[in-house]
Amino acid sequence: MKVEIWSDIMCPFCYIGKRRFEAALQQFAHADKVEVTWRSFELDPNMQTRPGQTIHQLLAERKGVSEAEGRRMNEHMAGVAQEVGLRFDFERMQPVNTFKAHRFAHLAAAHGQQDAAEERLFAAYFTEGRNLDDDATLAALGADLGLPADAVPHMLASEAYAQEVRVDEYHARQIGVRGVPYFVFNDKYAVSGAQPAELFQEVLTKVWDEFNPAPAPVTLADGPACGIDGADC
Repeated sequence: MKVEIWSDIMCPFCYIGKRRFEAALQQFAHADKVEVTWRSFELDPNMQTRPGQTIHQLLAERKGVSEAEGRRMNEHMAGVAQEVGLRFDFERMQPVNTFKAHRFAHLAAAHGQQDAAEERLFAAYFTEGRNLDDDATLAALGADLGLPADAVPHMLASEAYAQEVRVDEYHARQIGVRGVPYFVFNDKYAVSGAQPAELFQEVLTKVWDEFNPAPAPVTLADGPACGIDGADC
C-alpha cells in the first residue's frame, strides 16, 4: 500500500498527525507492506525568516489577535501535542521559511533517510527551537542522520532538490490540497488533517481490503457431501 503525506515542517498539526498515523500503523497487521512517502508543502512560500520574532508574535499577526491571545492559542496546541507524547516549546521556536528544510528532506530521501529526516526536522523545530533556514543548522542535522559530510553544504550551494519541492507542491494543487497534513492512500482515498489514530486504522484496513481482496474458495472436485439430501454421513 502506498501512502503519501503532504506536510510542512512548521505545521504543528503535521507533527501531531505523524504521531497519530504512526500509532495506527503500529496496530495495522500489514504495516510492513505500507510504503510512506513524504511530500513537500509550504504553508507560506513567502514567509520571511526574521531573527528575534517569536512564534507568539507571528500567530498574533496572522490571526489578528493580541500577543497574549496568540500565546494562549499556542499553549492549547502544546497540550494537544502532549497527548501524543510530543513536547512543543513555543518559547524557543523560530518562525522560518521552510524551503531549505524541504530540500533537505528530499536529499535525505535520496540517501534512504526520508522518514528519519522528517522526524529530525520536526523535533529540531518544535522542541529544540532550531533555525531550519540556517545552513549550519541543516548541516548539523544531516550529520545526525549520518549523511555524507559534504552532502548538505553541496546541496545548499546549488539548486539541488528545489525542483522536487516544486513538483510536490504542483501535485498538491492538482489534487486540491489546501491544508496539511494531507494523506493520500493508493492514489484513491484522502484524509485531511491530524485525525485520530482510530480513523487512520479504519482507512488503512479499508484500503488494504479493497486492493487485496480475500481469494474466493476453490472447489477442486464435486463428491458426496453431508446434508439433507446428501449421502450417508
